Order: sequence, then structure tokens, then C-alpha cells
Amino acid sequence: MFVLLKTPNYMNRLLLVLMALCSQVAFSQTLTDGLMMSKGKFCTGFLYTHDQWKEYWEGELSRENGNIGEVTTQSIMWAGNYGITGKLNVIAMLPYIKTDASMGTLHGMNDIQDLSIGVKYNFFKKEFEKSAFKAFGVLNFSTPIGDYTPDFFPLSIGTQTTNVAYRLTTYFKLKEGWFVNLSGAYTWRSNTQIDRPSYFDGNEFVMSDEVKMPNMFDIFGSIGYLKGPLQVEADYIQQNTLGGGDIRRQDMPFVSNRMNFIKTGALVMYYPPQVKNLALRAAGYYTLSGRNVGQSTTWMVGALYTFTFIKEQ
Repeated sequence: MFVLLKTPNYMNRLLLVLMALCSQVAFSQTLTDGLMMSKGKFCTGFLYTHDQWKEYWEGELSRENGNIGEVTTQSIMWAGNYGITGKLNVIAMLPYIKTDASMGTLHGMNDIQDLSIGVKYNFFKKEFEKSAFKAFGVLNFSTPIGDYTPDFFPLSIGTQTTNVAYRLTTYFKLKEGWFVNLSGAYTWRSNTQIDRPSYFDGNEFVMSDEVKMPNMFDIFGSIGYLKGPLQVEADYIQQNTLGGGDIRRQDMPFVSNRMNFIKTGALVMYYPPQVKNLALRAAGYYTLSGRNVGQSTTWMVGALYTFTFIKEQ
């Protein structure tokens, strides 16, 4: 079987990393990009994500499992971003997630997952004649809201851990519109608890219901074009779990398994001039390589709207 990395945990990483927020005119930011919301502006909306895989990596072995067939994860995420100042933004996310397997007797799960709140600070900015460079620091906190179980991978919707992520982002943009963005984060995760008195963690037998969760590191890179009502970019996403065992042969995945992957994809964002402050976005991603994860195809669509509470003088 396998494990689909679900949200702010991983999809707390992929949804944090992939599911971006607003626009450049309505103003677009995420925890990983080089854009900021202006003071007194609030960008909010919903993003729908569909993730599906049939083949997966059991450790480093690529295989299928006829007992579960194709695993599908769908999520609807509320996202909001408020500009406290032009250099300090607060970003919040809350996803509802549903999983399903096309074969076998395992039933999928559905529930609200984890609330994520992040603070993003633009601590350095240097403008040149035809370009600009910015650097950002991000502190992100997430914790479970829904009453889901983490001990049911690959159909569990999360890991039931509280997470603290420290992120550094650099952003370079030419006045013509071309840009390069690079972001990296270290995520600390609390232990999680399962509804049984013992478990195998890799090849180690543990007599406890508490599972020690390895921390994680991720890299997000993008290159693209942003000018006027259009943003187009190509993305690279890599995650490495700093510890954890592999899925045991012919066994179900476990919540503390090592979950590594490399994904690539593209994103398009458009701000229709007919509706001021509205941002429409679409994106698609594919898993190129991994360890204890599914070789998934992910696509997402969303709409966000920016409200102004403090008008610029």
C-alpha cells in the first residue's frame, strides 16, 4: 500500500506549498513566494485540490497494490491573507479533506484537518535600475482541528501533529516581468498518538501508543512571468523527512514513515479586468520520484477576492 502525503503536515506542506493565495493586483501571496499583501487588505477565498495515484513507492521499490486500487484525495481549503503592514502579513488556512480507494474494503475518511496560521515578514529589499531583490522570513504554526485518526494510511487525512515551520524565501524580479523564487523550510513536528498499545516503526517494535514523528525539510523553487493581469510559473517541490522507517514489505504504511518526494508542475493565475479584485488560479503537479509516497497527479483550481479595510493615502 502506501501513503499519500496529506496536507500541512505534508499537505500541510503541499497545501501550504502548492495552494497559493491571492494575486498581484488583488495581490498574491503564499508562505513560499516573494509577494506581499498591502496594509489593510484582506485576500480570501477557496481552493479545490484533486490528488490521485495508483502506483507508489514501498521504500524505494515502485509497485501497485490491487487491494486498494486507485487512491483519491480531494480537499476544499479556505485561505485568508491580511496585510498588517506592507512588510508583515498573516496567512491562515483550513482544509476539509476526503479520501477514497477504488478497490478493497477500506473506507475513506473525511473531516476538517489542521488549522494553519503563518506570519510572513519582508526583512530585506534592494531595488536596482531594472530589477529588485527581496528576502522573507516565515514562521508557521499548524495544529489539528478535526477528530480524525492518523493510524489509517493511506486513507488517513493527516498525522494529528502540531507543527512549527521556519522558512526563508528569496525573490528576484526583472521589471520586464520575469522572476525567480527560491524557498526552504524546516518543520518541527510533535509526537502523535494512535489507538493501539504497540506498533512496528520500520523494523522496531514499540510498546506504546505514542509515536515519535520525524521532522521535515522542504524546498520550493519557481521561475515565471508576472505582469499585468497574468502570472505563469513552473514549479519544483522537494520534501525530505529527517528520519522514519520504510513501509514494511506487504504491510500498510505507518504515520511516521519516511516520506520523500520530488514534484514538478505549473501554475497560472489571472485577474479578470471585468471583476476588480478577483483572482482565478489553476495548477497541476506530478510526482517524479519518491519514497513511501504515491506517484500522484495533482490539480487544483480556486478563486480569491481582496477586500480593502484601510485605504491608501
